[in-house]
Amino acid sequence: MSISPEASVQQNGVPAQRGAGERPAADRAVRLLPLVREATERLDLIVAGLDDYTAHQPSRLPGWSRAHVVTHLARNADALVNLLTWARTGVEHPMYASRADRDADIEEGAARLAQVLHEDLLAASDRFMVAATELPARAWAAPVAGRMQGPMPAANVPGMRLHEVWVHLVDLDAGFTFADIPVAHLEPLVAEALAPHMDKPEWPKVRLTVELPDDRTRTWDLTGGRDDRTHEVTGPAADALAWLTGRGDGATLRGDVPLLPAWG
Repeated sequence: MSISPEASVQQNGVPAQRGAGERPAADRAVRLLPLVREATERLDLIVAGLDDYTAHQPSRLPGWSRAHVVTHLARNADALVNLLTWARTGVEHPMYASRADRDADIEEGAARLAQVLHEDLLAASDRFMVAATELPARAWAAPVAGRMQGPMPAANVPGMRLHEVWVHLVDLDAGFTFADIPVAHLEPLVAEALAPHMDKPEWPKVRLTVELPDDRTRTWDLTGGRDDRTHEVTGPAADALAWLTGRGDGATLRGDVPLLPAWG
């Protein structure tokens, strides 16, 4: 995939041009890195508590054991390092060689012992943090492309990792829920979860008002076209996050809550 320097990219859902706002892009990315580190530490604690039996029990994701989820999180860290390498060097490094290779790596990795799963996750998470903390400020504005996203700035990568860690930590079904996510993480997580639902003509129109733990609210408009009316939906950030990611039916949210298509 070739992305021109003038390609339109997304910064928190707002189009921007390559070369514009390099310092804001870097600042936005760097602010999220301590949150990614905190999320990774929580993930490490839970995965360290899995033994060979519990690691291979079912997760919340159909067809995946906890070992599948842990392996996916390790390979996702490496895939995001590829994007940071792309941003740093200007040479294309896709997240995965192919969807088939990605799936095969997860299946193969899921058969390993719990200790090996944990060590692999630790090493991959460390590689991501090193690549992110050492990325030059100018490179955060460089255009890259995710597995399911179009062109975007590398500054989006920390938010992607934060989202992967917390949502899949819930998917492990090891006693952690969306309600356990630290309050400082919820706003960027909701913003990240909204991305697949933005501007989809076949999806419902939604005005989502999220109640944040510090008594603030934020409102997003999901501009769909499946019907004429706008669904007004309000509720706590953790509940909205579960709904947006397909991990909840929205029953705890208020208003005209539609069924959303699958996330991702």
